[in-house]
Amino acid sequence: MAKWQERAELLFKTEGLERLKNAHVMVVGLGGVGSFAAEFLARAGVGTMTIVDGDTVDITNINRQLPALHSTVGQPKVTIVGDRLMDINPELNLIRVQEFLSPDRAYELVTPQYDYVLDCIDSITPKLNLILSARRQKVKIISNMGAGGKYEAGKVRVSDISKTDVCPLAKTVRKRLRKEGVTKGVKAVYSVETPDQTSLKMTDGSNFKKSFFGTNSWIPAVFGLHAAETVVKHLIKPSDKQ
Repeated sequence: MAKWQERAELLFKTEGLERLKNAHVMVVGLGGVGSFAAEFLARAGVGTMTIVDGDTVDITNINRQLPALHSTVGQPKVTIVGDRLMDINPELNLIRVQEFLSPDRAYELVTPQYDYVLDCIDSITPKLNLILSARRQKVKIISNMGAGGKYEAGKVRVSDISKTDVCPLAKTVRKRLRKEGVTKGVKAVYSVETPDQTSLKMTDGSNFKKSFFGTNSWIPAVFGLHAAETVVKHLIKPSDKQ
């Protein structure tokens, strides 16, 4: 055990740390949710991680995204987050994929080699295809729903997609999954807080994204925390129902 994992071993036990070290997790999307989720996974001791994102840091990311600083504006998120993860755990086996996840590409990236996939995408079509790809490959996936337009950390939940409520994005994802014959069996992070509609802004529709809500510094991180917690607990005790 590395010295930096001393306190993790007290909690996870030697067997748990070994399971984490032998796990391969993919995080798709390194924004406000995914950047924090990836960091939590690295600090927990996940041994192999694939991170996927084609975006660069924008100055508007600074209020909520881990890689976003005035000094990193314009740099690839895969580079900033990846370097940070390697600084946390120099022995991490890190695979960086610097690209936006197109619908077709989702079916190429997800393979049975992964123990878990974290969907941290905020565009519906790529999100849907990533979920369907994981389902077809029989790879466990946790999908993050809408974190925008919300304030209350205590209203964030994790449940099966079939049990999500209130969240407009979750409703859309449920509806589109049903058309593909999927009604349950997908973990989801969501909030039961009604989003602030006055914070909604329309976009030009690029990268499959037609609009976005205002965001704060903590809610995306809370989503990432819940996603990482779910994955780590499953990896430590795979017999548990996670």
